[in-house]
Amino acid sequence: MIVLGLTGSVGMGKSTTAQMFVAEGVPMFDADAAVHRLYAGEAAPLIEREFPGTTSNGAVDREKLSAHVVGKPEALARLEKLVHPLVGKLRAEFMHEAQQSGAKAVLLDIPLLFETGDPSKFDAVIVVSAPPEVQRERVLARPGMTAEKFEAILKRQLPDSEKRARADFVIDTGQGLEFARKQVKEVLAAVTTPGWARRKS
Repeated sequence: MIVLGLTGSVGMGKSTTAQMFVAEGVPMFDADAAVHRLYAGEAAPLIEREFPGTTSNGAVDREKLSAHVVGKPEALARLEKLVHPLVGKLRAEFMHEAQQSGAKAVLLDIPLLFETGDPSKFDAVIVVSAPPEVQRERVLARPGMTAEKFEAILKRQLPDSEKRARADFVIDTGQGLEFARKQVKEVLAAVTTPGWARRKS
């Protein structure tokens, strides 16, 4: 089973691209969705114990939690130490189910793959990218987003140019959906070809 890692900076079109892989029949594990699920369940009491006052009605209040961790590396590290093992458990369950179902490839959608993950664990890493002006326009169109928030997010992420340099495949979403969909099909054709081997370490 081919394990694909999908990543990309904010506003690059990663979620839309992930759904294109799903449409091609590739099972997907969404790390962000897993965190949301954990915040509403298993992780909530653990986070409340570590960061009192950050939950309400048994679920994590993301705004209250952000106030405790944003701009505080030590607090963020404590949060990650709680959450990452739980995400890892859900990911392992997903992989087992995909293997049992006979999937030829799976896609792991991990926003901070380069920042907090291990690219060497994947058969291929795919980076979703778009021109800076397209990225900025998309992000600033989001409700509640400001230029300051956008810059703060960018500072936590590796530059797009570095991600592209480290990728096995780059999918450009700046030229429309059909162009991106064509690239998704090309990536799948490449990685499922017998004898395909990863070119980068």
